[in-house]
Amino acid sequence: MFTGLIREIARVKSFTGEKLCISSKYKAKLGDSIAINGACLSVVEVLPDGFCVELSKESQKVLATENYKNEVHIEPAMMMGDRFEGHVVQGHIDAIGEIKEIKQNGNSYDVFIEIDKEFIPFIVPKGSITIDGVSLTVNDVGANSFRLTIIPITMRETLFKNYHRGTKVNVETDMFARYVSHIISHQTKTKSSVSWNDIDSISAMY
Repeated sequence: MFTGLIREIARVKSFTGEKLCISSKYKAKLGDSIAINGACLSVVEVLPDGFCVELSKESQKVLATENYKNEVHIEPAMMMGDRFEGHVVQGHIDAIGEIKEIKQNGNSYDVFIEIDKEFIPFIVPKGSITIDGVSLTVNDVGANSFRLTIIPITMRETLFKNYHRGTKVNVETDMFARYVSHIISHQTKTKSSVSWNDIDSISAMY
């Protein structure tokens, strides 16, 4: 499990086939889970100045692999007893989004991201979302896009400072929204409607 708070911007040493090697300050151990641009990957080799992970063919299908060059966000998995910040992040990428516009708005930046409309039900206004591993809050949701507001420190201290119109990003929607949607969709197969009591019962599970 992760929190969506980037611990380091690391540098890509190489990405050939299914093996991605990273140069980092973080001292990884064999088998560690590390989110790289938001995707949970396992360390398969430890290097003097970093580590290597493997990206299966399946992983590469759902990741914006063009961003696995130059610099990447990394976040090691939480350890028992760590302070919890950000929000609950699994490191399971749902879809690739595309930045359509970045607009400065006073002392912040509005970022508009387009995504396949099938994932829109899992994106909740004022809810949480993870973009390339960064925990952010959704402001508005449209038919096939959503808007984020990014404060200056996040823009400076993450790779968002390099992003532009057309940049592809890894998107992990809110875990709880996905779970609730899945439960409700299965319940409605045997029920004609879902009551508020049903929704309260589901919410209580989390």
